[in-house]
Amino acid sequence: MSSDDAAASAGSVSGPAKGAGALLLCRSEPEAVESVAQLLRERMLLVPAGPEWSVLVPEGKPWLDDGEPVDRVLTGWATALAVGAPWPVLALWWDPDRSGYTLASGFRRTVGYVWLANGTPVGEDEAMRTFAARLGLDPVLDMQSLEALTRPDSEADARARMLGLVAVLSRAGLVLPAGLGPGEPADRLREVARVQRAVRQVEWSGWRDAVRAELDVVESGPAGVWLRGPKARGLAVAQLVAGVPLAAWAVRRRSGGWAVAGVLLVVQGVVGLAYDRVRGGRG
Repeated sequence: MSSDDAAASAGSVSGPAKGAGALLLCRSEPEAVESVAQLLRERMLLVPAGPEWSVLVPEGKPWLDDGEPVDRVLTGWATALAVGAPWPVLALWWDPDRSGYTLASGFRRTVGYVWLANGTPVGEDEAMRTFAARLGLDPVLDMQSLEALTRPDSEADARARMLGLVAVLSRAGLVLPAGLGPGEPADRLREVARVQRAVRQVEWSGWRDAVRAELDVVESGPAGVWLRGPKARGLAVAQLVAGVPLAAWAVRRRSGGWAVAGVLLVVQGVVGLAYDRVRGGRG
């Protein structure tokens, strides 16, 4: 069984949804994150979390409303954000039974790790190595700290493990505001985010405004080459090929998080092909 499968297997067990909480860490500035996050069609609070990081705090609790485990919801959101942006997205989630993370980066397969409430590791070391490589962490110093999180430790519960993970990321520039940390109740996270000086409220403004905002941000950045020409058409087709079956699978499984990812892929593929044609990409 792969590290991804081990994490998914452990994470698919539905724990008590009432004590669950979640954060989405995006390795990009709030300006870039805001436009992409609108496409999730979820109310969220967006706060800077360091020079190159932002954190999204859900205002709602879909894992309560839909009965879907918090890890599955967050994996769908992280995947949807990552396929629509050139930066990685790290979902941190927890409930009374377990805690863990899911890292999404482009079209790569997600990687994750899980700890039971008492801190027992459930996963494979390879997941941590992949995690470190995709985030460009130090292969020696940071990897030593990450490996320690995979070893038995009777004095470290799940929250301590997650805080240890955040401590490693702090060496990569992550600075979470006080009170926005793993293990906090969802209501507490929301209240802390609301009083941050630079907080932004991410709301759904309709497909036209959301897509236009995303295109403006992407076209002005280094990923602009992917909006026109052969690369743009290839990416758009790949998004359609991946999105259609994913959306269909999610509907059958009644998985709201993955349905969002599938629909977003399809929309981005259609918009990408249309944008390339309008802007003369076939010339």
